[in-house]
Amino acid sequence: MLESQKFLVKEQVKFLATHATYDIYDGDTRQKIGTAEEQIGALVRVMRWLVSKQLMPTRVEIREKPDDALVFTVSRGWYLFRSRVEIRDAQGVLVGYLTSKLFSFGGGFLVYDAKDKQFADVKGNLFGFKYRVLTPDGDFEMGKVSKEWGGLAKELFTSADSYMIEVHEDLHEQPIAKMLVLAAALAVDMIFKSEKKGGVGGLIED
Repeated sequence: MLESQKFLVKEQVKFLATHATYDIYDGDTRQKIGTAEEQIGALVRVMRWLVSKQLMPTRVEIREKPDDALVFTVSRGWYLFRSRVEIRDAQGVLVGYLTSKLFSFGGGFLVYDAKDKQFADVKGNLFGFKYRVLTPDGDFEMGKVSKEWGGLAKELFTSADSYMIEVHEDLHEQPIAKMLVLAAALAVDMIFKSEKKGGVGGLIED
C-alpha cells in the first residue's frame, strides 16, 4: 500500500452503523489496495447511541490487500478539548502522533514523530474539504487532501465521503514519512472532522 503516491478513499455507505469503514484505492489505477475500519468494543458501540461519538475513544486499523495484513493503526482516547491521536505500526510501535489545535477554525492540527519532534503542520480550508500537509516551516508541501465528488444521490442522501490523498514524490522512498502523511490525511475525516461537528474548537487559526 505504501508504494502508492495517490490514495482514493471512499467511505462505505451504511445505515444505522456504529462504526465507519473506508475502502482505499490507488489514486492512479483505481485498484483497491486496502481498507480503513474502526475497531471499537461493544460498550463503546452502545454508548455511541447515547453519547456523542466525538467524545468516544476510537481505533482505526489500516490494512492492505490482498491478504488484509495490518499496515498501521490510528487511535484516540477519550476526547475533551484537545486530542492526542497515536499512529502505531503493525507491531504496535509508536510512529508518531497528532494533536488538534485549540483555536483552529479551518480544522488544522499538528503531526509529531515518535521522538516528539514536529513533523508537519496540517492546514485546513474553511470553504471546502481541502487540507495541506506542510513541513513545520511551511516551505514544503508533503501532501494534500481534497474532496472527491461521490455522485448526486450519495451527496444528497448520505453522509459518506470520498476524497483523494496525494503524497509528494520526494517521500516515495520514505515509508515512515508517508505513513505519517497518510495517517494525518485519514484522521482529517475519521477523527478531526467529527470533532468539529461536536462544536468543540476555536475560531482563529487555520
